[in-house]
Amino acid sequence: MSGAEKLAGQTPAGLRQVPVRRHDTASQQDHAADYLALEEPLEIRLAWPGLATPKPIAVTMRTPGDDAHLVRGFLLTEGVVGAESAIVRVTEGAGEQANRVTVHLHTAPKAALERLERHFFVSSSCGICGKASIDAIRVAKVFEQGPESDELRISAQALLSLPRQLSEQQKLFHDSGSLHAAALFAADGRISRVCEDVGRHNALDKLLGHGLIDGELPLAGRGVLVSGRASFELVQKAHMAGCRLLAAVGAPSSLAVELAWDTGMTLVGFLRDGRFNVYTGPDRVC
Repeated sequence: MSGAEKLAGQTPAGLRQVPVRRHDTASQQDHAADYLALEEPLEIRLAWPGLATPKPIAVTMRTPGDDAHLVRGFLLTEGVVGAESAIVRVTEGAGEQANRVTVHLHTAPKAALERLERHFFVSSSCGICGKASIDAIRVAKVFEQGPESDELRISAQALLSLPRQLSEQQKLFHDSGSLHAAALFAADGRISRVCEDVGRHNALDKLLGHGLIDGELPLAGRGVLVSGRASFELVQKAHMAGCRLLAAVGAPSSLAVELAWDTGMTLVGFLRDGRFNVYTGPDRVC
């Protein structure tokens, strides 16, 4: 929490203050307050000309705030939109509709509505739980890789500097201890943006949503760092955004490594404590 917020007794957006009774090693009790990461459902809906009512396509558990970027990143990585120009506007509900966001498109999405109608609950920990088959996950890539995409080269020293930078910029995590983060970094190892959320996939969607608005996609020449493990879904999302290097503080899954090989991505895992493993695409790490 920032110094100003502490002095004012305010709770930062994305956190909730709750009373707790602390016990120290001497079993002494102390009544205090703790900060928890907010986790609330968000319904994502689509609307386009000719559609009578907005169409719900997903519900995800997320940390409120930055919802407009979250839904943009979600639609990007689901193959629904490929550019900000496909979106007319994003409207966020208020009051009883506060956990509902409607994305207004210029035209009906090209993707089959059967695939968009994800009739399951997307949890905050695993965005692909409930998908019917592996074929449903391998979404057609929106961005084609240009020749400049393979110019990304990063030194081992630059990679090793990333976890410390990420930790320093995880503001909500330091107060709650329970939020994931996704960060965008350049070949020199400098982090330019960090997004946090209670869900790994939501944090990455928020990051990519910013990139969509700012015209930064595809992510040629830049990499993505995630605070937890590297799942298949995170590799798929990074791939959809044109990212060629995904680094994770934790371990990758076998399917994540398989997809990274298939798509020509560099996948780095266990990036912490002065070490890391390169699972695919080792030529991009100098």
